[in-house]
Amino acid sequence: MARARYKQLVDAFAADIRGGALPPGTRLPTHRELAAREGLALVTASRVYAELEAMGLISGETGRGTFVRETALPPGQGIDQQATAAGTLDLNFNYPALPGQAEVLRGGLRQLAAAGDLEALLRYQPHSGRSHERATVARHLACRGLQVEADQVSIVSGAQHGLATTVMALLKPGDVVATDALTYPGFKVVADAHGVELVSIALTEHGPDLQAFEQLCRSRRVRAVYAMPTLHNPMGWVLDLAWREHLVRIARQHRLLIIEDAAYAFLAENPPAPLAALAPELTVYVSGFSKNVATGLRVGFVVAPPAWVPPIERVIRATTWNTPGVMTALVCNWIDDGTVQRLEAEKRQDATARQVLAREVLAGLAYIGHPVSYFLWLPLPEEVRADQVAMALLREKVSVSTAEPFVSAAPVPHAIRLALGSVELDQLRVALERVRQVIGQYAY
Repeated sequence: MARARYKQLVDAFAADIRGGALPPGTRLPTHRELAAREGLALVTASRVYAELEAMGLISGETGRGTFVRETALPPGQGIDQQATAAGTLDLNFNYPALPGQAEVLRGGLRQLAAAGDLEALLRYQPHSGRSHERATVARHLACRGLQVEADQVSIVSGAQHGLATTVMALLKPGDVVATDALTYPGFKVVADAHGVELVSIALTEHGPDLQAFEQLCRSRRVRAVYAMPTLHNPMGWVLDLAWREHLVRIARQHRLLIIEDAAYAFLAENPPAPLAALAPELTVYVSGFSKNVATGLRVGFVVAPPAWVPPIERVIRATTWNTPGVMTALVCNWIDDGTVQRLEAEKRQDATARQVLAREVLAGLAYIGHPVSYFLWLPLPEEVRADQVAMALLREKVSVSTAEPFVSAAPVPHAIRLALGSVELDQLRVALERVRQVIGQYAY
């Protein structure tokens, strides 16, 4: 009978939520209040809420209570939903493009078509890329303060493939990887697919808390740490040299693998040395050409100590065999002729202009971001719920990301991430004004 009563309550709550009798944002009774009202044991009341939370209908928030979620919001809003409805202003994803890039592509293809070795691009390539192309990427990295040999470079199908390749090659299911409490969702997907456990590093106002990280390494058998020291996604931090050197000391003390994600590093001018330069024997450096050139290229690279290159090559063979030769040749030509360097400089200017606009429109709201980045982190006022804001913005034809996809461990903060790089500047102003307006409607 107790089980039947428990299931009846779950079904009744679910029906009321789905039918609108309990609208999004409704605060539900505390566990003790529910137990007293329904004549249940406290453990049974907690079980009712646990099942509703597992169904995605409610969320329990430390210090705030239990609330009905906005169930109409697509799961993982801003990360899993790449397609946006016609007319929707997309502040979910960053795919920054500059005027005239299509002409750059036409010119690059004409140059490639005139090359003498065009037929070679139609055949299988070496798994890590042709030697001269690996050397080209190594020269490109020297401009970022990272001096490496060509045979340390493996060319992959974008930075996301680089992260997956690194995890598959160097970690085992069950390994523990430390990552920031707010981190890149793509790495969470890789870890989950490979059975790697993520443990959370607490954040301070200025970056990940390395004292908390040291404590974590003492209490758990951490195998690796995933870090974004230059243009952190989603927080936009560029962490200083002292922080980087401290992280390296911890990694050396505990014999950790460092996975350094540098997807947005090109935006930071004169940043401190990469972790891969400070600890080359411990670090795998992953980046690509999606953000600095174009997302459709799907060309990236992994830089690793020589002993780790063979297992990385085996994974490339098992997953894609090799990066498409045409795309790789196109990118390497653009590195050699200065196109990549020019596009990076222009995108730094573009990102700066977008940050200036965002800070103008959102003046008075709390936000976190770097002056030269393509995103902002916007914590919401105490009384405002992120799921309601995101759903209201969808109705206003603006798509944003809630905090949920970025969280590596509970609790989930009420915040939204704004990707600034995917709409024209005049449209960005309109979208940001709608963001401000909607937040104001829910703040009271």
